[in-house]
Amino acid sequence: MKTILTLFCFVLAFSLYAQQETLPYSTIPAASEKFTAGTMAAHVIDGLGFRYYWATDGLRESDLAFKPSVDARTSQETLEHIYEMSTLILHVAQRKPYEAGLDVKLPFSELRKRTLDNLKNTSDLLRKASDSDFNTLKVMFKTKEKTYEYPFWHIINGPVEDCIWHVGQVVSFRRSSGLPLSEKVDFFMGVRHK
Repeated sequence: MKTILTLFCFVLAFSLYAQQETLPYSTIPAASEKFTAGTMAAHVIDGLGFRYYWATDGLRESDLAFKPSVDARTSQETLEHIYEMSTLILHVAQRKPYEAGLDVKLPFSELRKRTLDNLKNTSDLLRKASDSDFNTLKVMFKTKEKTYEYPFWHIINGPVEDCIWHVGQVVSFRRSSGLPLSEKVDFFMGVRHK
């Protein structure tokens, strides 16, 4: 009976482990051998994904609730903002207009997963884009009355850079709440050392 119970526990544990999804960006994917507008834009997104992955790794409820002042956002609210922007960035790569008002009240684990998936999907799409595709990629904001369009450049200096800015805030907030970032994460090489 003890052997059967042990075997059952092993099978259950293995099954649960196998069901866990591996999130993208624990490392930065290998750089493309071909240097194009698409591979460059994709690699910028990969760098953001890597930073977001490690900035959010292991955050506790107390870290998510932390804010440095009364008027500041909490880490959770900052992550919700990053998720909204990651959705906008993905919409650009998909050539879809973005409508504000996204429901971002998600559990942290789901918010983290969706943000990382948005960044990975964006990177995959941009990596396949030809140089001439970037002439027609537009940032599109849709309202009830009209759709506003802006050149692709605005996605870089707008939402992408804003996400990088806010990821830095999350890193600062987690340090302030007592959970410093692992010193094993190497942002230059895009890996976590053992």
